[in-house]
Amino acid sequence: MRLKFIVGSLIVVVVGAPAAAAPATCESLTSLSLPAATITMAQQVAAGLFTPPVSPRGGRGPAPGGGRAGAGSGPFANLPAFCRVAATLTPTPDSDITIEVWLPAEGWNGKFQAVGNGGWAGVIGYTAMADALRRGYATSSTDTGHTGATGTFALGHPEKFVDFAYRSEHEMTVKSKAVIDAFYGRGPRLSYWNGCSTGGRQGLAEAQRFPDDYDGIIAGASANPRTFLNSWQISIAQAMLKDPAGFIPPAKYPVVHQAVVAACDAIDGVKDGLIGDPTRCHFDPQVLACAVADGPSCLTPAQIAAARVVMSPLRDPRSGVELFPGLEAGTELAWAGLVGGPEPVATALDQFKYVVFKDPQWDWRTFDLGRDLALANKADTGTINAVNPDLTRFAGHGGKLLLYHGWSDGSVAPRASVNYYTSVVRTMGGEPKTAEWIRLFMVPGMGHCGGGEGPNTFDAVTALEQWVEQGKAPDRIIASRVTGGVVERTRPLCPYPQVAAWVGTGSVDEAASFVCK
Repeated sequence: MRLKFIVGSLIVVVVGAPAAAAPATCESLTSLSLPAATITMAQQVAAGLFTPPVSPRGGRGPAPGGGRAGAGSGPFANLPAFCRVAATLTPTPDSDITIEVWLPAEGWNGKFQAVGNGGWAGVIGYTAMADALRRGYATSSTDTGHTGATGTFALGHPEKFVDFAYRSEHEMTVKSKAVIDAFYGRGPRLSYWNGCSTGGRQGLAEAQRFPDDYDGIIAGASANPRTFLNSWQISIAQAMLKDPAGFIPPAKYPVVHQAVVAACDAIDGVKDGLIGDPTRCHFDPQVLACAVADGPSCLTPAQIAAARVVMSPLRDPRSGVELFPGLEAGTELAWAGLVGGPEPVATALDQFKYVVFKDPQWDWRTFDLGRDLALANKADTGTINAVNPDLTRFAGHGGKLLLYHGWSDGSVAPRASVNYYTSVVRTMGGEPKTAEWIRLFMVPGMGHCGGGEGPNTFDAVTALEQWVEQGKAPDRIIASRVTGGVVERTRPLCPYPQVAAWVGTGSVDEAASFVCK
């Protein structure tokens, strides 16, 4: 810094101190120059007048010329006015990543929230962006470099697969912050990631690969590690679908579920229709064995064997080592998502067809766990699995990681999140040290990223904000079950390994009747 003095008056000239940039108009952002990026649209959207346009490439994406598509409705009703920016990112010659950035016209809270995807992505997450915008955030989403909810794009395009795996999210983050800075004349003071399923895995990848991108990350029901998850999904399909005798008709799922709840509901000290800690439930489907012939309220020997596969961990056929956890007791009503037939989960099929074997005609009936999981990991070369437990850099700059997973998730085995959390705690010095920056909340009765029979609505964003901005670590988060706009039950969610325990008095439908211990 250099100071210049003039007789009679004092003039201080600060050399090298950056001046705040002047804010830009929305439309002027079309001329914004960013490395390996092209702004394709920048338009002001009036309050309440946004609906997602249909992309000419398929799916949901920016409309040609950025035209609006009528008055907002449903999840887009009552949106405030905002500047809508779309861009195409090309970090490699084969990349074609679409992103959108929404910038509040008024009342910006000074922060940035990126939202994640589900499945194979291929779409912009408009609904999640709308939620962030209503909170005052500048927000962004990406289609991860392709359109359509399949893995066909990966065949012959390894760079596009890398874009899907992690690169598109990082590139979106960097470019979004630059757009925010250009529009407001200053960048975001804090940045958050919010995603579930694939979005949860994306959040973990950000923390591991690009730890400086975000100050706080919400990673729900992470579809991770993906090659192991996909192998588990194919294995379950083989148990139930390869031999028709093992297929359990969806009409029998409630029968199995009622038997499980009857056996394990009271283990947590209160009968409330929920299994508070499924890890303590040891249910054998043999109790539902048909006495003679098959019937609507019993299981045949082949169906019992299939049910045991679904409820058991995936193990290495040679060593017996657990590779991926099984579904927990209480997930039975959601089994259709995995084994409702006639084929395995499409995300798993596509991973093996287009990434592992590079053969659209690959037959899942030929899957061999001992051979093909190794091939999947070799083909992936460390791209898609977000399993690194060393989060030293993320924790070192004050980052906070809030994980959650529903115990009744029938799509991604709940203990997958427990396993990753445990590996981080073990690697990073153990509790209570790690509790300062990473916490996991398991949600009894909640399905995949919501739904289910238990309290499944909670405000993870506010919990993370208070943690990052006020230093108030979440010791409990209140979850609600809402039907028809009426709150039927509330329950505290507790940091793992704590569970919500009934105090012995008060309504089991009130969170005040439970403590975390």
